[in-house]
Amino acid sequence: MTKVEKKEHILVVDDTPESIELIRRNLETKGYQIYSASSVFDAISVLENTHIDVVITDIKMPKISGLNLVRHVRENYKDTEVLVITGYPSIENAVESFKFGAEEYLIKSFTDQELFEAVQKVIDKLNLRRITQAKIYRAPKAPFGIIGESEVMNKVFNTIIKTSATFTTVIINGESGTGKELVARAIHYSSPQASAPFVPVNCGGIPEHLLESELFGYMKGAFTDALETRQGFFQAAEGGTIFLDEISNTSLAIQAKLLRVLQDKEVYMIGSRKSLKINVRIIVATNKDLVTLVNKGGFREDLYYRLNIISIDIPPLRERDKDIFLLINHFLSYYSKEFDKPILKFTDNALKILSNYHWPGNVRELENLIHKLVVMNDGSIIDAPDLPSIMRYSIEPEKCYNRTLKEVETEYIKNVLSNCGGNKSKAAKILGIDRKTLREKLHY
Repeated sequence: MTKVEKKEHILVVDDTPESIELIRRNLETKGYQIYSASSVFDAISVLENTHIDVVITDIKMPKISGLNLVRHVRENYKDTEVLVITGYPSIENAVESFKFGAEEYLIKSFTDQELFEAVQKVIDKLNLRRITQAKIYRAPKAPFGIIGESEVMNKVFNTIIKTSATFTTVIINGESGTGKELVARAIHYSSPQASAPFVPVNCGGIPEHLLESELFGYMKGAFTDALETRQGFFQAAEGGTIFLDEISNTSLAIQAKLLRVLQDKEVYMIGSRKSLKINVRIIVATNKDLVTLVNKGGFREDLYYRLNIISIDIPPLRERDKDIFLLINHFLSYYSKEFDKPILKFTDNALKILSNYHWPGNVRELENLIHKLVVMNDGSIIDAPDLPSIMRYSIEPEKCYNRTLKEVETEYIKNVLSNCGGNKSKAAKILGIDRKTLREKLHY
């Protein structure tokens, strides 16, 4: 397969030659230009003499830790991003990595796909930073790296511009798949704090009993497994932004602690009586109506009003008719390049179906569809039958409601038996009955 041409230069730093070679071999198949270093000192030498877009570094390194390299890169190379890899994962390492400026954190032994996805995420963030820091907004097609020309999206872009100039708390409302994290990142990376950490936290993906310690950290001895003091994600985001996704999934107890953070600008680590002052912008996101939750007692009213300084509503894709074809072209170009395939063409009928579909999964659903079509389609044309059945018009089979339950059951049993090639033992197993019962039912 022909390599996909990419311009990004990637420096791999690891004291294990086998790890370097594995990463090099995988990333070179994607067209990246790879450099390598076996120590932090060697890595610094490469950085001084070559423009590097992304540094991939192990944490456990001889003499000087990879975390020191993360800090060195962040404080000396504003146009370079960092991906941390480690074979010794811990919350502390993750927090420290984010604190010093890493954008992604990958645990060995990762799969090839996990590596590709992590690298692509870092490069996407690098491109977004380049756009926003240089104030080169690709309006009207992709301000802040977000595809959109519709009137509703232009309102979102204008709000991002105004919001990024402040350090104000923000609520981002929108259905799943609308791009709430993209908007949060756009606010952060176009703000004066763009070089500070952006720390995303999926509140719905962390078990309730761990969320408090992950957010605020804990002191040694605070609970049974607290063998050392560890900082939380709020400390990791110091000077920058913490993005709390799915805020509606937090408990009332956690909400009370978040309210204290907003009111007093300080956090209490679990097991500590001393507060820690923080300087962090809080952006939250939700796909639920918080006002309704407040009225039902599921969300604190005082916290809601503390958070709701600026509210950004991300429109669902069904309200962005002008953007659907822009997004289709964008994802077609991206995945065709990714898999070294020719760009597919859609018939007018297929495009009409896509335009009329209600898109419950929004932009994420559209992206996943284009991804699948590029990978699975052997031809060059996409027509209506190539689209998922849920999108296509179809006549429902006639439903007959004048048969007895016994008749319906007998027909179903015969269909199962036919599908099993007449094998009664197999059919009985599927039906959850024994062979004797099967014979009796067939002779009703």
